[in-house]
Amino acid sequence: MSSIDIKPIQKVAYSFLLFILIIVIMKEGSVILLPLVWGAFFAFALYPISNWLEEKRVPRSFSIAITLISITATAVALLYILTDQVVGLIKDIPEIRASFETKINSYLKEIERAIGLGSDIPLEFSFLSQKKLESALFGAGRSLVLVGIIPLFIFLMLYYRDFFVEFLKRRSSKESPSILNFIKDSGKVIQNYLFGMLIVTFIVSLMAGVVLYLLGVKYFLLFAVFVSVMNLIPFVGVFLSSLLLILYVLLTTDSLFYPLATMLLLWMIQLVENNLITPLVVGARVKVNAFAVILAILLGGYIWGISGMILFIPMVGLLKIIFERIPSLAAYGYLLGDDYPVVEKNENFFKKIFKRFSKKNDV
Repeated sequence: MSSIDIKPIQKVAYSFLLFILIIVIMKEGSVILLPLVWGAFFAFALYPISNWLEEKRVPRSFSIAITLISITATAVALLYILTDQVVGLIKDIPEIRASFETKINSYLKEIERAIGLGSDIPLEFSFLSQKKLESALFGAGRSLVLVGIIPLFIFLMLYYRDFFVEFLKRRSSKESPSILNFIKDSGKVIQNYLFGMLIVTFIVSLMAGVVLYLLGVKYFLLFAVFVSVMNLIPFVGVFLSSLLLILYVLLTTDSLFYPLATMLLLWMIQLVENNLITPLVVGARVKVNAFAVILAILLGGYIWGISGMILFIPMVGLLKIIFERIPSLAAYGYLLGDDYPVVEKNENFFKKIFKRFSKKNDV
């Protein structure tokens, strides 16, 4: 009997266990890792601005502080503009809830009449319990703490960037050029992705705002920003944001024209964004195939929630760069990419089949 080589099986098992261990560490250590990853991404993205200020002979600490203050002021101004609409929407929740109950009951009665059911279907709608409310407040407080830590990480990473580069040189002096090239490529991937997504988000929010304003949606600015931000999550974000917005329009209007028009116009915006705006603005800068993107979204959502669904897409792009620079992992880098292999044309394929079929008939 021939003996079976178990070394490949052990190697696969070890790799699988290592993968599970990494997921557990990322999930359990999200309090530290999540702001650290966000800080690293924004540090790469904001580096050109702070570096430009340094070239103008502004001290590094002041250039980083000016960059962070400018970005933070822009974000705070946007939040201040949206605060009024958020407060108004919260005040309208009881009215929206009553409209929801009324319309659901009316729809159920119409279904009963059509099907012939005589029994009443009870509907129960309950607000958040005290325990859920406490959990939501705890989650909000935790998010605020993480948001407060991220600027500190950004400042320290930008300030000590030369220190980190020198560490990499001393850590592996022979491979320092390849490591530095990898860092440059990683920085370009992050910068292109974040900058491109920022432009796409602005354009989508502008288009959605104009459309919702023309349709007479009360909180058009808030929903426009919500749709554009959820658009950062491919596939899932667009569907959820459109569904919630159409449901809101349905509950706040008396005609089916407005929700149907909202659905049609959102579909047109998404069509323009996918086929015109994103290819022109972002292009193929994060060259990852759709299958890998979907897996990244699901895995990122499981580990870090919405932040993971956004962060894991450029992280997969970085993982592809790492794999491509390691000969033993180059095949996995190809698996994550979108370079589809050149295959034989269908015409030649069908011609060969036809020739084989004709030869069999001749025999």
